[in-house]
Amino acid sequence: MEPEVRVRTVRRRRTVPELPQSPPPPNVRNWAIYTSVGAVVAALMLDGYLSHRPEHAALPSLSQATEVRSAVSETGDSLQVVVSWDLTLAATAGVPDSIRVKVVRQQPPESLVSIQQAGQLADTLYLPLPTAGQTVQAVSCVTAEHQGETADESCTPWQYVRPNAAAAAAAATRIVVQPRGLQVDPDVGGRCAYWQQTHPGESVWVAVNRTAVPACTGPNAKPTVAQFCAFAVLPDGRRVKTTNSSNNDYCDELFEEWTRERYS
Repeated sequence: MEPEVRVRTVRRRRTVPELPQSPPPPNVRNWAIYTSVGAVVAALMLDGYLSHRPEHAALPSLSQATEVRSAVSETGDSLQVVVSWDLTLAATAGVPDSIRVKVVRQQPPESLVSIQQAGQLADTLYLPLPTAGQTVQAVSCVTAEHQGETADESCTPWQYVRPNAAAAAAAATRIVVQPRGLQVDPDVGGRCAYWQQTHPGESVWVAVNRTAVPACTGPNAKPTVAQFCAFAVLPDGRRVKTTNSSNNDYCDELFEEWTRERYS
């Protein structure tokens, strides 16, 4: 006989889906607080902007020369003086009619004057090259000229040094100083001298004869000190460094360049 098989039926419970919950009503009190705080912040920002907004100052009626600088170098048998400047802001009618450039050397007295257009911001003038052992002290002045008006000069002093050295040793037939000449700014107010006194043992140089510490940088952005190197020519034609120019990296570089030049 075959066994009897009974099949039971299983009833599944019917699940009812949950209804989505409705969002809670807005909290009127919180919204009122947020709105009030935002309004106060906006009012404070507006008040600060209005009270601290810089007023547009009226421009001067006339433009004047400022930031006068000179760059001096040797060119052939002349001393080339490149004078540069800037002009202050002014109203449209205050543009200068012309620019007057003047270079005045103290000793021997000499004055050079040049007239340039108003759009020019640099000019080049030439002075006689000083002989070795002399220092040229001069001042460069620029004036923005306006018809019928008295204009102020803007001036900056400068100097150019050409050292000289005699053959102190009997064995040397000639002493050569390198570099031949350098523009050295005046030490206005003795700032560099004071810095050297208060910083004993420290070097004034950032890059020798190019960039010095701020206290030793003059009105033309040039160092107020200079480094010169002396080399000797012996009777047999050999070139040697003098004692004062030995153990100096800067003089070593100049000596290498000098020895590669043809001796005349």
